[in-house]
Amino acid sequence: MLIIPAIDIKNGKCVRLTQGRMDAETVYSENPVEIAKRWEESGARLIHLVDLDGAVEGIPKNQEIIKKIVGSIKTPVEIGGGIRDLQVVRDYLGIKGIQRIIIGTVAQENPSFVEKACKMFPGSIAVGIDAIDGAVATRGWVKVTQEMAVDLAKRLEGLGVCCIIYTDISRDGMLTGPNVKATKEMAHAVNIPVVASGGMSSVKDIESFKGVNLEGIIIGKALYTGEINLREAITVAEAVHR
Repeated sequence: MLIIPAIDIKNGKCVRLTQGRMDAETVYSENPVEIAKRWEESGARLIHLVDLDGAVEGIPKNQEIIKKIVGSIKTPVEIGGGIRDLQVVRDYLGIKGIQRIIIGTVAQENPSFVEKACKMFPGSIAVGIDAIDGAVATRGWVKVTQEMAVDLAKRLEGLGVCCIIYTDISRDGMLTGPNVKATKEMAHAVNIPVVASGGMSSVKDIESFKGVNLEGIIIGKALYTGEINLREAITVAEAVHR
């Protein structure tokens, strides 16, 4: 099971939001490139990048710093935020080091786009499903839909998606622990890999996923506050899923 450090980018800086609110940010670094190097040196095998401005505005807004990050490390990355047309998918996957694209909003609003992207770029399209009380939230978590997260996952399962990244927004950035129950339900509902995200607060939270078939766990704020040490988290994850 991978431990995947998150780098969320807003206005070119590395930030963390509280429950996805763009007005509730903490800037952890003016230089995301240095943060990426730090996570690479600590043993990360995949880094999770999010263009927060892109997620809200619907088009990529931090491509230059993303290119600098990818060009400065050997660790592969996954990238999400504002990816809503095939040309953007093509452009990102043309950058050496970007392993997969994360599609969010458009996966719920236009599943045919996901199907096309999966056929054009097999094995490279992940879907981010973000939920509040089990309901899917889109457009940078601003809009809450009527569709349940598990139902959306099942709809997308047959389209060729390589992985689902499931985030409980109410836990994100709160350091209150992940929603293990909802994540287990998601992992059991579909036959494609699931990555857990949101609320990780200590290495004990990693142990709470023992027996759950996860591809990985994304950790954000807890790495920046020092609540979790990345090297230790990787060691614990390997022990839990040995």
